[in-house]
Amino acid sequence: MKHYIKKAFRHRMFMLWLTLAVILILIPVFAPYLAPHDPIATDYANSMNPGCSTYPFGTDQIGRCILSRLIYGGRTSLLIVFWVIAIVSMSGILLGILSGYLGGWADMLITRLTDIVMAIPSTVFVIALVSVLGPGLHHTVLAMSMVGWTEYCRVSRALVLSVRENHYVEMARLGGLSEWQTIRRVILPNIVPYLLVNITQDIGSQLLTLSGLSLLGLSSQPPTPEWGFMLSEGRKFIQSAPWLILYPGLVIVLHVVIFNLLGDSLRDILDPRYEGKKKKGRTITQWEKENC
Repeated sequence: MKHYIKKAFRHRMFMLWLTLAVILILIPVFAPYLAPHDPIATDYANSMNPGCSTYPFGTDQIGRCILSRLIYGGRTSLLIVFWVIAIVSMSGILLGILSGYLGGWADMLITRLTDIVMAIPSTVFVIALVSVLGPGLHHTVLAMSMVGWTEYCRVSRALVLSVRENHYVEMARLGGLSEWQTIRRVILPNIVPYLLVNITQDIGSQLLTLSGLSLLGLSSQPPTPEWGFMLSEGRKFIQSAPWLILYPGLVIVLHVVIFNLLGDSLRDILDPRYEGKKKKGRTITQWEKENC
């Protein structure tokens, strides 16, 4: 772990994207101090304002400050995404570890369940489930969690299969560790760093899914500020007030790009071939093309 931390501090692009990601997370946290106005306060006298010193990003159809709603909207959007990521990653990794380590009937049962869930189009399933349960943030988290665990399960299963027969695992068993202790102390620390790449990149994917549900009116409900719902409200005025969808769209794209690039740079750090690839001013990609 110390080795990876040292490599992370030496990786400039990782530190750049990590800094930007932390800033994006801290903005909603300190929303009461950063937002210039109450996100749900109306000002009909300044409705559809394209932008001024009082409302830098303009106002919507009932005079609410777009900038304030964007800042507070991160609380709703990112909180839901992080809750979904926490649920699907923990459940998927646990099932994948059990499947890969135990084998036998447990592996067959979990693998078949994963195949069944993956055979159903995830977006269609989430939309159908939220439509049946009714719009709401809790139902959105439940629906997204029911289909998002499969990727973590398959990846963690493959990682466990790759390390299960290593000598240090056999030594742990011979040393008297139980099956659960072997998983917790030996296998889990060796696969979690690689799963962090999936977790980081899945943030952007889950954010797009949430925004799509909100755009259809199946997630957050008014007057809660949320980026996808802001797009849903602004699409009615796409010609007369394009800033209503421009700024929320840019915020969503910005978060997706930064977290995806953070995951890419994290993969470079965890790649054992990364050390020493940068030689004589050549980039990593150039070195790989010349030597692979």
